[in-house]
Formats: sequence, C-alpha cells, structure tokens
Amino acid sequence: MTTFGFHSSHEQIHPAELLKAVTRAEQAGFDAAMSSDHFSPWSKRQGQSGFAWSWLGAALQATNLPFGVVNAPGQRYHPAIIAQAIGTLGAMYPGRFWAALGSGEASNEHITGDRWPRKELRMRRLRECVDVIRAMLEGEEVSHQGLVTVDRARLWTRPEVTPNLVGAAVSPETARWCAEWADGLITVNAPVDRLREVVDAYRDAGGRGKAALQVHVSWAESDDEAMAIAHDQWRSNVFSPPVPWDLETAELFDVVSENVSPAQVAESVNVSSDLGRHAARIKEYMDLGFEEIYLHHVGQEQSAYIDAFGAKVLPQLR
Repeated sequence: MTTFGFHSSHEQIHPAELLKAVTRAEQAGFDAAMSSDHFSPWSKRQGQSGFAWSWLGAALQATNLPFGVVNAPGQRYHPAIIAQAIGTLGAMYPGRFWAALGSGEASNEHITGDRWPRKELRMRRLRECVDVIRAMLEGEEVSHQGLVTVDRARLWTRPEVTPNLVGAAVSPETARWCAEWADGLITVNAPVDRLREVVDAYRDAGGRGKAALQVHVSWAESDDEAMAIAHDQWRSNVFSPPVPWDLETAELFDVVSENVSPAQVAESVNVSSDLGRHAARIKEYMDLGFEEIYLHHVGQEQSAYIDAFGAKVLPQLR
C-alpha cells in the first residue's frame, strides 16, 4: 500500500509554522513526512531556511509520523556528525527515521569557504561519507583519510533499529550508482518516461528497498491563483543540472529565473485547482512503482492545501 507523505520545505516556511503544518497534515490523514535540509532558500521570495535537525526532533515528538530528511554530507556537514544525528534520532524514535544522502548544491555548501568540487569528486566524496556513516551506525570506530578525514569516530549512542540510508537521484546514471549502497531510492517528479528510466535503472542494478518520489504541486481555488503561487515561489527551481548544483546564492537564482514563464513552471510543478486532476497525476506515479509519495505544495500557506488533499485527494488514492 502506497505511503502518502507531507514534504516540509524549510526554505519557504518558518519552522514554527512548519511544525503546525506537519501536525495538521497528520490529522488530515497524511501517513508520513520528509524534510529538506538547506542553509539557503532558492529565492529571496521564499525567505526562510531553518535548521532541519533541530526541527526534526520537535516534529518527531509532536507527531507519530515516520520522517526522512534529504542531506548532503561531506562539506557543510562532517559525516561523523551526520552519523551522530541519524543515530540519536533513530535511538529516540525507533523505526521512524531515515536519511536520504546526496551530493549537494553549492548554494548550501559554499558557506564553508572550501572550493565546490566538480560532480565526479562530489560523488566520490559522498560515497566515502556513506561508508563512514554506515560503519558508525553499525558500531565501528572509524578512521578514514580521503576526500573526507575521520579520526577514531565512534557512536556511543546508537539506535536499536538502524535507520535506512536512502540514495537521492534525479538521473538514471545516479540511480544506478545508488543501487550499490542505498537502502532505497528517492527522486523528484519529472515526466513519466524519465521517472520510469530512473526507477528501472535502480532496480535493474539490484537496488533494494522502497522507491520514493517527491512531487511538487500547486493547488488553489482557481487555476490562475494556483499558477500565481507556483510562479512566485518555484520559478527559481525549474532549471536542469548543473544550474541548481552550482549557483551559490538566492540572489543568483532570482536573477537567472527573472524571465521564467508560468508555462515553464508548469513543466516542473503540477498546477491545478482540480483535485481530481491532482489525484489522477499521483496515480500515474503510483503505477510506476513508487511505494512512497511525498507531496509538496509549493505555496507558503499550507493549511487549505492540507485540508483539501486530506479530504478529497488521499481518499481517491487508497
């Protein structure tokens, strides 16, 4: 049975309001939740970026939902610290927490002042981090010298149930690579044919665990309002890699997205006032084999969306 989750977007919503939103989502019938982990928003208009790991402890305590986070270890975060964070939440909330690990974006990582590596080095660094984190979660004392350095790191507080380490991928090539080490896969909505390629690449390479999908939606009482919300909040997020990987500031994202049209935004966000249309699109994703679908309304006001999808969309899908 498919899990339908609520995506918690720290880039757009103050963490106190986001906590209210995820609590409301649980009450409305959402099964799970996931969280972004950014230092910077994608646009000055979004205007937030709370610290995900502080918020996750509060959210896990305030709800009974399972939670995940998408994290990029290796530059902004030392992998031993991420292992400790994962281990502590896993120990406090057994079986309710997972972490998806990816190679990151410069907009979050440039703050260290270190050089932003080219993609192949970021992938190698990520794999080193994955191995460090997994070994520490399994109780090993880890020392490592490579693209990251670790000296005699050991977790003294460990979870009884080891949280899954999920691979974050947007291309078939990365999905295939994730199959070497990941306990599951997560990707983001794209054309159906492209999503099929990503899932097939992961499974064909022997990828285990569940396949999850984050879906961007914009819903309002009218199509015009839904489109205005999406264009205001998400037009800086329509670009293909390497643009989102390599731009360093929200201001730069605003400059390059200045002339993005509403039609271009609609290629990345499911925009409609018709709840039946949203349900039909989500059903297409379910038919691709995604066992977990995390819905992200790209607007900053979440309550009406949560109530509408909880009452009218989720029941159509179950």
